[in-house]
Amino acid sequence: MLRLRQICLVAPELETTVAQMQRIFDIAPCHRGAGVAKYGLVNALFVFGHQFLEIVAPASGVADDTTAAGRYLQRSQGRGGYMAIFDCDDPERRQTHVTRLGMRIAHVLNDPGKFWGIQLHPLDTRATMLEFDRTTGNETLDGHYWPAGPDWRAAQRLDLIQGIPLIDIETANPAGLAEHWRQIIEHPVDTATPDPEMRFDLGAIRFLRGAPDGREHMSQVHVSVTDPRGVLARAIDCGLPARGAGFDFCGVTIVAVENAS
Repeated sequence: MLRLRQICLVAPELETTVAQMQRIFDIAPCHRGAGVAKYGLVNALFVFGHQFLEIVAPASGVADDTTAAGRYLQRSQGRGGYMAIFDCDDPERRQTHVTRLGMRIAHVLNDPGKFWGIQLHPLDTRATMLEFDRTTGNETLDGHYWPAGPDWRAAQRLDLIQGIPLIDIETANPAGLAEHWRQIIEHPVDTATPDPEMRFDLGAIRFLRGAPDGREHMSQVHVSVTDPRGVLARAIDCGLPARGAGFDFCGVTIVAVENAS
C-alpha cells in the first residue's frame, strides 16, 4: 500500500491563507497540530476527499530563518510545494532502504502506538521533501490518519471536493528526477506517457520539463472538485493571480478539475 496522502505548502502567515482556503473551497480546517510548535510553526490541515492539504507557517514572533519552513520560503523565493507525504505500511523498511541509498533522514516522527514516519532531507530528494508514514488503523481510506487528527471525517465534503489526483514536479531533467525518485520510492515510472508519471494507490506524480537553469520544485497541485469554475472565480475574488487554468496559492498553481466520477 502506497498512497500520496498529503501535500504540505508553506505560507509566510497562516490565518490569511486559512481564510482564503475557506472562501475558495467552502471548507473548514479539519485539524491544527500542536506538535509543529516545537519546530517554531503553526499549521492547518484541510480534507480533500481522502487526501489532505496542509499549510504551515512560522509562528508569530518566530524569525523565518530559525525554522526549516521559513528558510525554505527564503530559499525558494516563494515558489514550490514544501512536502509530498505518503501513507504506507512499512516506513521502517523504507528508512533502511533510503539509508542504504545514502539519503539523510531529516526527522523521525514517532507517537508510540499511533504513528511512525520519516522525513527525508530535501537536498537529497531534490524538488521537495518526501515523507513516509504509517498510522495505526490506516488500512482503509476512511480509517485513522494521525496527522489530520481524530475527527477529520467530520470536515470531509465529498459533495464539493473529491481529492488530489495529481501533482506536477518541474525539473530541467524529468527522466533523471523520475529515476531518482523511482529508486527512493521503489515505485515504477510510466515512461510511455508524454511526461514521466508515477501512479499510486491514491494520487499520482508527473514530472514536467522546466527551464534549463530552473530550480526543481513542485509546481502544480491538481484538485478534483464539483465546481471548478466557481473555485477559480472565488480564488480571483480573493486576489490570487490566475495562472493558466489555475491560480497561484502558497507557491504552487492549484488547478481545479471537474470530478470525473
